[in-house]
Amino acid sequence: MTAIFDTHAHYDDEAFDQDREALLGNLPKNGIAMVVNVGSSLESCRRTIELMGRYDYIYGAIGIHPSDTGELDEESFAWLRQQYQLEKCVAVGEIGLDYYWNEPEREIQQKWFRRQLNLAREVKKPVIIHSRDAAKDTIDILTEERAEELGGVIHCYSYTKETAKTFLDMGFFIGIGGVLTFKNARKLKEAVEYIPLERIVLETDCPYLAPEPNRGKRNSSLNIPYVVSALAQIKGVDEETVRQAAWENAHELYRL
Repeated sequence: MTAIFDTHAHYDDEAFDQDREALLGNLPKNGIAMVVNVGSSLESCRRTIELMGRYDYIYGAIGIHPSDTGELDEESFAWLRQQYQLEKCVAVGEIGLDYYWNEPEREIQQKWFRRQLNLAREVKKPVIIHSRDAAKDTIDILTEERAEELGGVIHCYSYTKETAKTFLDMGFFIGIGGVLTFKNARKLKEAVEYIPLERIVLETDCPYLAPEPNRGKRNSSLNIPYVVSALAQIKGVDEETVRQAAWENAHELYRL
């Protein structure tokens, strides 16, 4: 059975403070062979670097989530730039736009989104894109900044299949996690039906978005088999086909 690569986790989150070492130590024996821990704030980027150093199978992405861009300035941005020299730092992310919240203002989110896209070009890394309630502006900025030259993933995909076509045409992978198992995820299921299996990667976004039957509980990479099962059903293939494709896609995405 092909192992699982969780392409987007937040094991630095305080939700794991009580049992982080035990949980992470058990991942390989449960078929989770690789994880990318994704930074979202300056502090979580520092913790991500620690996790990368401690576990062979944990890689890191360094970047500032749109909701945390208010903390960025030139000094902290210069610190970010240095971290991409770390051998196990595989991507710039998660970066993007989040209009669900009003803070920080959209101009600030957009400014640092563009700066981090340009940083990805400079350090030659793919990008992890967070986009919530902001499809048009995300697409406009990605187009203006020629993001198709960077490559990357649209994380926690939540838009229509028509929007998926736009991202696929730019060469992006699409990150699929626990939401796919939710009963009310009709729009996402339609998108996943449309998106080719060779452009899908598996992710948790843990501790958030645990799949059914664990919805509402703390998520972890151990729940990914539920997502594999849902994907296999929608695609009309067996679970091993999904696992194999997702494993290869994740390596291509992160250039490993």
